[in-house]
Amino acid sequence: MNDSKISVRYSRALFQSALEKKILDKVNQDMIFISEICKFPETKEFLQSPIIVPSKKEAVFHKILGDNVEKITLSLIDLIVKNGRESFIPAIARVFIHETKKYKGITESVLTTAVKVDEKVKKQITDLISDVFKTKVELKEIVDPEIVGGFILQIDDNYIDASIKNKLRKIRKELKGSVITSR
Repeated sequence: MNDSKISVRYSRALFQSALEKKILDKVNQDMIFISEICKFPETKEFLQSPIIVPSKKEAVFHKILGDNVEKITLSLIDLIVKNGRESFIPAIARVFIHETKKYKGITESVLTTAVKVDEKVKKQITDLISDVFKTKVELKEIVDPEIVGGFILQIDDNYIDASIKNKLRKIRKELKGSVITSR
């Protein structure tokens, strides 16, 4: 079974259980918390370590998460560790968060610009996406001076690259492709 199937199956099982028990928001917060914890290099190393026995990993998770998460979340973590799938915890959390946003009708969008965008412009972009896609929008902003100017907008699987870097790349490709003749 590949990585994505494993992550999707565990996250969907947790999602369905949380939905049935009417604790989706709480479990979503748990998964956001777990996702943040998993960003630390030490956590990644801990999750992937074959030297640490599963019982120790469970004990560490119980110590870290303890009373801060729902019992169903902790039960899932125990099951994942028991099955030797703890390296998939970050992906499971990511898939769960994405599924929750999808269920609530929230579209994740990423705006990449060379400089920080004014709040008024961000609001206009958010409103435009909301109108076109008929959804709530969660806009994440990334500042990347490498794109020189313009913007790159990603809305789910839709991708608009209106950056100067991309336009320069296209011009370079055209120039390399055309034969320059001199008279």
